[in-house]
Amino acid sequence: MKISTKGRYALRLMMDLAENNTGSPISLKDVAKRQDISDKYLEQIISILNKAGYVRSVRGAQGGYMLKMEPQNYTVGMILRQTEGSLAPVACIEDDEIVCDRQQQCVTSIVYKKINDAISGVVDNITLQDLVDWQNEKNGNYVI
Repeated sequence: MKISTKGRYALRLMMDLAENNTGSPISLKDVAKRQDISDKYLEQIISILNKAGYVRSVRGAQGGYMLKMEPQNYTVGMILRQTEGSLAPVACIEDDEIVCDRQQQCVTSIVYKKINDAISGVVDNITLQDLVDWQNEKNGNYVI
């Protein structure tokens, strides 16, 4: 599995919204500057996250975007699946259902299922708040 720039930038965008949450909307231009990402590309990504109900859009001169929920309520898996689609390593095991004509005799499906379970076990157990906390630790900004 390889995560595209869309998935990586979506995580950075959501982290930026979480880190800079002051109760006021955050403009995409500000996020683009801080994250060194094209604001046009961020517009495409924010549209996906907005449709998923992960962010709230505020229109107007002081408008921008805010998280709809607290950072601990988003997982990395939720965000990546919105932007990347399935994280399954092969199509035959997407959505935890092995769908294949060779299912009865195919032992490699066991390997693919284990890989899928391992990926899900990681991305579904790391929250956006975890990422923010790790970023703060990395920057020496300890929150008590």
